[in-house]
Amino acid sequence: MEVRDLHDWPATAREAEEIQDRLRPLLDLRDRGPLRPRTIAGLDVAYERDGARGPSGRGGRLAAAAVVLDAETLEVVEEATAAGTAAFPYVPGLLAFRELPALVEALRRLETTPDLLVCDGYGLAHPRRFGLACHLGVLTGLPSMGVAKTPFVGAYDPPGERRGDAAPVRHDGEVVGRVLRTQDGVKPVFVSVGHRIGLDTACRHALALAPRYRLPETTRRADRLSRDALAALTSSA
Repeated sequence: MEVRDLHDWPATAREAEEIQDRLRPLLDLRDRGPLRPRTIAGLDVAYERDGARGPSGRGGRLAAAAVVLDAETLEVVEEATAAGTAAFPYVPGLLAFRELPALVEALRRLETTPDLLVCDGYGLAHPRRFGLACHLGVLTGLPSMGVAKTPFVGAYDPPGERRGDAAPVRHDGEVVGRVLRTQDGVKPVFVSVGHRIGLDTACRHALALAPRYRLPETTRRADRLSRDALAALTSSA
C-alpha cells in the first residue's frame, strides 16, 4: 500500500516537534471513512529489551507489525512485518518517531489497503494533539484511530462497569478522547481519533473489534505478530 513521504526522519526533539506542527493542520477530524469498513489494520511495535539499548534508548532492535483483518469475521486477511532499530530516543509526546520508520515499511509491504488503521497508542489525546494515529493517518490518507491501554494526557471520570460504558477524556478544556469499557468489569481502554474519523465512530469500531477480550483483535494480533518477528530476529543474530 502507499504511504507518502512528507518529511525526513528527525534527529532531535525540536525537529520532531516542528514536523508535528507542520503536519497537524492536515488533520481531518470529521467522519470521512466508510460506515462499514471491509478491512481494518492493526499496528504495533515490539522492542528488544537489552540493557541501555532497550526501549528507552537508541540502537535497540525492534519489529513492527501490520495485520489486516476482515472487519466482519475478524479473520486475518494479510500481515506484514519490518525490522529496524530505535534511531530516536524515547521522549514523551514523540514516541511516533521511534516507531514510524518500521511501521511505514510494514505498511508498504501490504498488498491490501485497509479501510481503517487502529494503532496501539494515541491520536488526538496527545499533548501536541498529534499522536501516532494522527501521524499515520496523515501519511497514508486513511481513517485512523488510537486505542491505548493506559491514559497519557487528560482527566476523566471512571466509566460504568458494563461493556460500552464510557466517559470523556478532557485536556486543557477540550475533549481529546474517551475512556471505554470493552468488557464487563475489566479495565477500560482509551480511544482517541487520528484522522478522518469521529470519536463516536472510533468507539463503535473499538467495541466491534473487542467481542471477547479487553483489547481489540487488531491490537492483539499485531502485538503477537510483532513479538514473534522480534523473537525470530534476535534468535537469528
